[in-house]
Amino acid sequence: MNLPTDRECFRLIDQMEMMDHIIDHSVMVSNVAVCLCLAIGNRASRLNVDLVRKAALLHDITKTRSFDTGEIHSETGAGLLVDMGYPEVGNIIRQHVMLDKCRPDSPVSEPEIVNYADKRVLHDRVVSLDRRLGYIREKYGSKPQFGRLIQRMWRDTCALEEKLFQRLPFLPEDLSDMVTPVVVKSIR
Repeated sequence: MNLPTDRECFRLIDQMEMMDHIIDHSVMVSNVAVCLCLAIGNRASRLNVDLVRKAALLHDITKTRSFDTGEIHSETGAGLLVDMGYPEVGNIIRQHVMLDKCRPDSPVSEPEIVNYADKRVLHDRVVSLDRRLGYIREKYGSKPQFGRLIQRMWRDTCALEEKLFQRLPFLPEDLSDMVTPVVVKSIR
């Protein structure tokens, strides 16, 4: 498996001119995702923590430009990483908004970890699932094409939370206490 180095991740973030608040969000999503991976450990899955960390860090890589272009950032971000030779990272980025599948009886997967971590971070803070999904509904729910997708996302994310926390030694409301915030001063 080919993964970008940390330096390559931050170089790409800089090249894509990601807004600072999106960088902060991405770093916190990465922290949450790593926390979940380490807490699950080998209990239920064999998770590639480095893959998860880097995919989480890059999950919004084309989001800044999507504000101008209207592109679907999960798709274009995935395509960018696949074109760069990182298909596994691209696959996770593609699924960070909506998972291809989530079965309650299957082992926890890397795309599920990154998807859930993204749903628990509002800006740069770990919040409850209800608060984050409420924000998503408020921000994007007025667009008719997103209404049903947001309902599906809400339902699927609640099921994913149940799946994950059956395998974790703490409760969803304890997640914010489990994650150590890391401040990125500047990459520029």
